[in-house]
Amino acid sequence: MPEADPGGVRSVQRAVDLLALYDAEHPSRSVRELVTATGLPKSTVVRLVHTLEQCGLLWSRGDGRTVPGPGLLRWAELARTTWQLPEEALARLRALSEASGGESVGLYVRQRDARVCVARHEGTRSLRHVVHVGAEMPLWAGAAGHVLLSGSDRAAVTAVAAQGPDPEGAALLWERVRRAADRGWSVSHGEREAGISGAAAPVFDAEGRLTAAVALGGPTVRFTDEAVAGFVPALLDTARALTALGSIGGTGR
Repeated sequence: MPEADPGGVRSVQRAVDLLALYDAEHPSRSVRELVTATGLPKSTVVRLVHTLEQCGLLWSRGDGRTVPGPGLLRWAELARTTWQLPEEALARLRALSEASGGESVGLYVRQRDARVCVARHEGTRSLRHVVHVGAEMPLWAGAAGHVLLSGSDRAAVTAVAAQGPDPEGAALLWERVRRAADRGWSVSHGEREAGISGAAAPVFDAEGRLTAAVALGGPTVRFTDEAVAGFVPALLDTARALTALGSIGGTGR
């Protein structure tokens, strides 16, 4: 088998990184903005933009700015149908929210050193934790992160911890990850953002591999030890139900 071309791999990564700069807050970008954000030479950015335009992944509006291209629509629809949970699974998230007194519920999967929200049930409390489907958050913080790392060895956890703000945080993250693995769930308080707490449990696939984390999130003042102890049974029941349904990532379709 021929070895991968390092230059080609680098170009693909640069193109992906460039596309990632388009989001809800920046639906359009100029070449100057892309150069500033990537730190790449203007000639490289122009070449990447031209290639992405040819593939339909970017679209020039004619005013000097580019937007995500129509070629992404097919992939967006495919991703939506693949990751859309069946009604029975969504009902489980809704029931967990109700059992917790109206806290928000999210389902997260690991993507390299981050966790991505792939499903969501918004809580009913006026003060609540808001995370949008598709949002990417660091893996080194939060109960869902502990759970998603619970099958990793110490070297892998240390590498994730190195992405965080505390250079001495590897030992603490490892302790939290091992605790999550031992008891089958995790709780966190203010790790990613002060005043926000969460509790999470693992979801597995048919082969017993860790595939996702289902999590409750809300203000720390409502995540007392007594409150957490009260809704952890429902959290674990939901994780087991989602495991049995086996529908994460389009499994079985």
